[in-house]
Amino acid sequence: MAGLATVLGSGAMTNTIGEVEDANAIFVIGSNTTENHPIIGYRIRKAVRKGARLIVADPREIRLADVADIYMPLRPGTDVALINGMLHVILKEELVDSEFIANRTEGFEEMKAVVEKYTPEYASEITGVPADDIVAAARIYAEADSASVLYTMGITQHTSGTDNVLSLANLVMSTGNFGKPHAGLNPLRGQNNVQGACDMGALPTVITGYQPVADENVRAKFEKAWGVSLPDKPGMTMTEMFHAAADDRIRAMYIMGENPLLSDPDGSHICDCLEKMDFLVVQDIFLTETAELADVVLPAATFAEKDGTFVNTERRVQRVRRALKPRGESKPDWEIMQMLAKKCGFDWNYESAEQIFAEIAQLTPSYAGISFERLENGGVQWPCPAPDHPGTQYLHAGKFSRGLGKFSPVEYRLSSEQADEEYPFLLTTGRSLYQYHTGTMTRKTEGLNQFHQEELMEINPADASALGVGEDDSVTVTSRRGTVKSRVHVTDRVQPGVVFMTFHFSETASNLLTNPEVCHVAKTPELKVCAVRVEKAS
Repeated sequence: MAGLATVLGSGAMTNTIGEVEDANAIFVIGSNTTENHPIIGYRIRKAVRKGARLIVADPREIRLADVADIYMPLRPGTDVALINGMLHVILKEELVDSEFIANRTEGFEEMKAVVEKYTPEYASEITGVPADDIVAAARIYAEADSASVLYTMGITQHTSGTDNVLSLANLVMSTGNFGKPHAGLNPLRGQNNVQGACDMGALPTVITGYQPVADENVRAKFEKAWGVSLPDKPGMTMTEMFHAAADDRIRAMYIMGENPLLSDPDGSHICDCLEKMDFLVVQDIFLTETAELADVVLPAATFAEKDGTFVNTERRVQRVRRALKPRGESKPDWEIMQMLAKKCGFDWNYESAEQIFAEIAQLTPSYAGISFERLENGGVQWPCPAPDHPGTQYLHAGKFSRGLGKFSPVEYRLSSEQADEEYPFLLTTGRSLYQYHTGTMTRKTEGLNQFHQEELMEINPADASALGVGEDDSVTVTSRRGTVKSRVHVTDRVQPGVVFMTFHFSETASNLLTNPEVCHVAKTPELKVCAVRVEKAS
């Protein structure tokens, strides 16, 4: 969101899921779509059957690579070099949309000057992708009438994460693929309602609808509505909170629906921070590994036990209706929050999720035309500024949210850790189709456990042979931060020198290994690249 907001003025998926089917070309980078977003993965496969050209860039040979016109197995952390290499070809062969660039963007010449040195051969040296494939991918993308870029945390979870997004935006703007159907730059959200949480101000710099905390007029509007005085300085990101906790600048935490003990990098550090808290509250539907450390656990209701809305990855606001009565003493999150607010002396008197949503619409311009009543007829995509507005299928038609789209001169830089003699492998992490995130729900589902019940670290056959390791053997994996034990799956879908693990299993907590260094802008940790040593377990 940090990158897209800078370039475009908005940090959301620009187009819709359905439009993917009719794109002429699709570029998937840093997204194992068929496993992490299987419905969208199905749409991509359908597009290919209808004649779309598909480009896939990923350190692993994901399943979509099987149907791709071009598969580019780049080294982990070299995304900027690859994208700049494609841009170099597009500029050299004059495949740009000159009219779009002239009328709707700024900063093109500065970007062009930086990209000049990223010849396909130079990009190939950095990324390991053959120069001819970089050229072919650039031509496929640029020559399509409508081309869609899909990405997710394989792009963002790097110390260069914001740079990765900026370089992708350069690619899309240079070819005029904004503001029209079947195109755009489309971040796929990592979990259900991540988009909705961001929309509602679950970010340290904004209130609802991305209205800046630092804007005096925004604060005045919310202060009048809520009868409070609001701070004018942004808060901390989650990563920054744990750094502050380590320095005793944060002494208490309230964690809702999150299991950072397994999902955050350098898990031992996270555990130390949580254990030293003066007071820790966890609000969740199950007793997670994080909740086991809490002083107080507040039982929340599940999605099936409450009314409200979810906002999906394509900005579509959708109704959720209660199907079951909450079990035991569990309650919907808003009721728990209101009970606590009243204990703290605030005069909160909401009676329903619908009443809360009406206030959201009143204070949030992009939601102003949406109501529970309207959502009875189906979802609505924001921005929707008025009740008679149909919602917005794709963003940036005619002009960008910030006015002119901004090109960015982005240089490739190394990930914070590189393979060396002591730690000769690069570990990259992700998810599998059959488990989800830290397994809070899916690991309690026996049918899913039958498909995937333990960690199987993926390793290339050449590396396995050199280590004397075979299929299902056990290994220890060690980084500068910790050691875990895992069984292995030998596969040529990972490159030599690279190993892959999921983070679903507490018994093999891969985030004990991962690197907490962060992107200098977004503060997102570098979960996708860390140096490790692999040894056969005795």
